[in-house]
Amino acid sequence: MHTDIERCVRAVRSKDARFDGWFFTAVLTTRIYCRPSCPVVPPKAVNMTFYPSAAACQQAGFRACKRCRPDTSPGSPEWNARADSVARAVRLIQDGVVDREGVPGLAARLGYSARQIERQLLAELGAGPLALARSQRARTARVLIETTALPMAEVAFAAGFASVRTFNDTVREVFALSPGELRAKAARGPAAPATPGVIALRLPYRAPLNPDNLFGHLAATAVPGVEEWRDGAYRRTLSLPHGPGIVSLSPRPGHVACRLSLTDPRDLTRAISRCRRLLDLDADPVAVDEQLGSDPLLAPLVEAGPGRRVPRTVDAAEFAVRAVLGQQVSTAAARTHAARLVTAHGTPLDDPEGGLTHLFPTPEALAGLDPEALALPRSRRRTLTTLVAALADGSLLLGEGTDWEQARAELGALPGFGPWTTEVIAMRGLGDPDAFLPTDLGIRRAAERLGLPSTPAALTARAARWRPWRAYAVQYLWAVDDHPINHLPARGEGAP
Repeated sequence: MHTDIERCVRAVRSKDARFDGWFFTAVLTTRIYCRPSCPVVPPKAVNMTFYPSAAACQQAGFRACKRCRPDTSPGSPEWNARADSVARAVRLIQDGVVDREGVPGLAARLGYSARQIERQLLAELGAGPLALARSQRARTARVLIETTALPMAEVAFAAGFASVRTFNDTVREVFALSPGELRAKAARGPAAPATPGVIALRLPYRAPLNPDNLFGHLAATAVPGVEEWRDGAYRRTLSLPHGPGIVSLSPRPGHVACRLSLTDPRDLTRAISRCRRLLDLDADPVAVDEQLGSDPLLAPLVEAGPGRRVPRTVDAAEFAVRAVLGQQVSTAAARTHAARLVTAHGTPLDDPEGGLTHLFPTPEALAGLDPEALALPRSRRRTLTTLVAALADGSLLLGEGTDWEQARAELGALPGFGPWTTEVIAMRGLGDPDAFLPTDLGIRRAAERLGLPSTPAALTARAARWRPWRAYAVQYLWAVDDHPINHLPARGEGAP
């Protein structure tokens, strides 16, 4: 979009927040870059140039605006709506792969050479993988500087910098302030109650956001011990590279309040990335609702509750296991099966608030389970054990860098994986915005009530006009039923 100069100028002049994250405005006279909705008086059009990423702005020598803080804008929705190599690379970089494995590790995960990845990212984002990772390290450093009392040396290494000097130079270059000045400036603002060991931050999103189906679904399907709804917040455990963590997420006007308790602050980047994917916060609800609302049969649902997101997951392998446990059973039964698995094979942890007890078991921990100990039909035992074996030995890879169509083919080759299981994993586990569930009972009931075709083949043909947003159409169709997944639990109410 950054190449459409006229459209970008209009968005900047109207301070349109819908375009935050889609592109960045760099001002040639001040050498500052902003988000489109920056509250300052817009510069003359001749003094504006546009970039597809904050990293490209920084690489061109621009520093972040102190008013609109473009480093905190939502991410571009484009990278979660595509499955090509560039989109997969961006998702992996957001998950911290370059910091942990370097550019060769990123390229190996994608099956390309490092040179090819560099060339593709430069062409689309104006910055290579190292520059994108550097920009992300700067954002992580700012969060740690402003929300914790960690010594600056610890902040530097936790954010992924190789040295304190590089950390200092990068922060000054990107924000035009030293790390100490950033912390002092944050301290002058309104102070929030601090809890030792807890990082509190805001996760931005593009409005509108309908929290009912998003948090309602997570609460209704919460696995006891791993997830819970407490005092207006969804809480869950996280398995991270440097130790376990706990996150609490609460919907607020204009943002989601996030409280992270981490074993090691080096996991902050990955934890934030997982939370944003879980809540689908980089979506573009205006574009989604505009297309779905153009269908006269869906329009009333869109008008009644705009901004529905797809509730996703923090771990695709975990969700795949839960999808198998949920085959042909109720939501409550699926939770019960998963809770038994967690108690028997999950890693225990301590929760200061007392509600969470375990990490969800890894595929490696489940690979040796006794099928006879599972209270499941024999065919589903075979499906589950085959799945965890494939995940444990690496023959099946599910994650941010997964090719969606390849994953569908590999899942479909496993015993017991029909269209529903494959598509629900693609939708919630892998984040494919066009995944569709025509065989789902709730979808078929909704189709009948709305006058849509109710047979899977006919409904799939009718849904072609909803592409590439059929996963969001699923959320609106599920809303037809009066089910707990569609309702935000009352404050103080636990998961059913």
